[in-house]
Amino acid sequence: MDKCWVLKPQGDPEKIKELSKKLGIDKSLANLLVQRGVTSFDEAKTFFRPSLTDLHDPFLMKDMDKAIARISLSIAKKEKILVYGDYDVDGTSAVSLVYTFLQSFHEEMDFYIPDRDNEGYGISFKGIDYAAETNVKLIIALDCGIKSVEKVAYATTKGIDFIICDHHRPGSEIPLASAILDPKRSDCQYPYKELSGCGIGFKLIQAYAQLNDIPFDQLIKYLDLVVISIASDIVDITGENRILAYFGLKLINSKPRPGLEALLRYSAMMKNDDGLGGCVFTRELTITDLVFMIGPRINAAGRIESGKNSVRLLITKNLDDAKRVAEQINAYNTERKTLDSQATQQALGMIDADAQLKSARSTVIYHPDWHKGVIGIVASRLTETYYRPTIVLTLSNGLITGSARSVRDFDIYEAVDACSDLLEHFGGHKFAAGLSLKPENLDKFRARFEAFVCDRLQGIELVPVLDIDTKLPMNAISSHFYSILKQFAPFGPGNMAPLFLTNGVMDAGGSRIVGKNHLKLNVVHPEIAGGPFSAIAFQQGEQFTMIEKQIPFNICYHLEENEWNGSVNLQLNIKDIKFSD
Repeated sequence: MDKCWVLKPQGDPEKIKELSKKLGIDKSLANLLVQRGVTSFDEAKTFFRPSLTDLHDPFLMKDMDKAIARISLSIAKKEKILVYGDYDVDGTSAVSLVYTFLQSFHEEMDFYIPDRDNEGYGISFKGIDYAAETNVKLIIALDCGIKSVEKVAYATTKGIDFIICDHHRPGSEIPLASAILDPKRSDCQYPYKELSGCGIGFKLIQAYAQLNDIPFDQLIKYLDLVVISIASDIVDITGENRILAYFGLKLINSKPRPGLEALLRYSAMMKNDDGLGGCVFTRELTITDLVFMIGPRINAAGRIESGKNSVRLLITKNLDDAKRVAEQINAYNTERKTLDSQATQQALGMIDADAQLKSARSTVIYHPDWHKGVIGIVASRLTETYYRPTIVLTLSNGLITGSARSVRDFDIYEAVDACSDLLEHFGGHKFAAGLSLKPENLDKFRARFEAFVCDRLQGIELVPVLDIDTKLPMNAISSHFYSILKQFAPFGPGNMAPLFLTNGVMDAGGSRIVGKNHLKLNVVHPEIAGGPFSAIAFQQGEQFTMIEKQIPFNICYHLEENEWNGSVNLQLNIKDIKFSD
C-alpha cells in the first residue's frame, strides 16, 4: 500500500541555533528537541535526565485522599481487600502491583481477574458475588470500573465498597464509589492525563507511602510493572509516563523480577545465565521489546485461559515457580498465534469475496466461531491491510462481542458512541474500543457505523501516513550523532523514534533481496560525503529492480544499531522508498 510522506513543521531556526550552541550538538538534533517542546538548557537537562523527583504529588488527583482513607480504614479494621483488574497487560500488571504492595503489610488480601468469555471486560456481577462470598469489604478496581454504575450499586447492597482506579473516559454518570481515581474526569485537575491503569495504581501506592512515611525507594521495585503497562497499552510516553518508563526499563535491564526473566527466556534477547544466578541480555531492552516480546505473552493467558495466571507469574518471588508458569503462558501464546492467524486469513477471504465489504469506508466483519480472545489482534491486522476503521465481531454467551481499531485522525470511540443505543456495553478510547450488542442489532449497527465513518471521512483519502521529523544529510550520520539520539529514548506515542528523510541516495553496490522479500542495501549519496551505510527495508523487495539500475531514490528511515556476529554497526531501517520523478 502506498504511503503518504508528511514532513513535520520544523523548529524555529533561532531556537535551534541557540540550543545547538548551548548543548554542543548537531542542529538536526537540536531541531528534534525543539519539535518536542524542548527549547532551553534546563528543559534539555530534564528531557535527557529524567528524575523521579519530578513525579507529581499523587494527592493532586481528585479523590486520592478518600481512597487512602478508605484503604487505611480497611487495614485498621483488618477487613479483607480484593484487588480487581482487567485481563490484559495493563490490568494484570496493575493488580500485581497493588496486591503485592498491600500484601506486604496487610494479610487479608485477594485478587480477581474476570474471565474473558463468561464475564467479559471490567467489573462483573460474578466478581462481586465472589467478593461477597469470601467476606470482602473493599474492592480496589484497576484499569476498569469508570462506567460500572449498576455494578458498584449492586456491590453496595452486598456491603462492599469500591475504589475505582481507571484511565478510560467516563460516561455521563460515574459510579457512587468511595473514591474514583481517573485523571480523565472533567473535575480532576491532576496535571498529567495519560497515565496507564497500572500508572494510576502506582500513584495510589505512592500516596499511601507518602502518608505513612514509607520511603519512596521502596516503591522503585514496582516500576517494571508500570513500564510494561505503558508499553503494552500504547499510552503516551511523555511527561510523567516518560519518567516512569525510563526507570522501569532501567530496572528490567538490570534486575528483572522472576516472572519477567522467565518470560524473556523464550525470546532471543537473553543469553545464558551469568553464572551468578542472574541473566544477561544480548542488548538493552527497549519499549518495542516489551510491546512485542512481553506484552503478547502476558495477554495470551487472558485470551486463551485466565489472566489470573499472568498475575501469578508477575507476583511470584521464586524463579523456578516463575519458569513453570511462564512455560504454560508461552504455550498459550503459541495457541493464540495459531488462532489469530486462522481468523485473520478467514477474515481477509471474506472481505475479498464480498464486493460491498471490499468497497466500504469501514470494515465491520462478523463470524460466530472466532475466538473472542484474538479478535482485537485480527482487527489490528485488517486495519494494517485495508487502512480503515475496523470492527471484528464474534458470538459469546448469546451476545455479539467486538473489538474496534482505528486509523490516523479518526476517533473510533466517538464512532462507537454514536451507535450506543444499539449496544449493550462499550468502552475504550480514540484508537481502540470494545463493544457488545444483541444479534438482532448487527445489521443496523453495521449500517450506522459505516454512515458515521463516511460522514467523518468525507473527501479524505485513507492512506497510511509517515510523519517525517526532519531531512538529514548523509554526512550528519555518525556514531556520535547516534549516541545522542539514543538519549531521546524511551520512544513511544508522543515521543516516537525520529524518522529521517534523505533524498537522492543510490545503491553503492552489494544490495540484494534477503529472507521473505526484504531488501538489504548499501546506500550512498553521490554528491555528499559519508557512507556507504548499511540499510534494511522489510517487505520492500519489489523495489530492487529499480534500485539495481542505479536510479536515485528517496528514503525515510530510523537510525538503529545492528548486531551481527558480535559486531555492532549503524543501520538505516528504511520504512519506505520513493523514486524521484
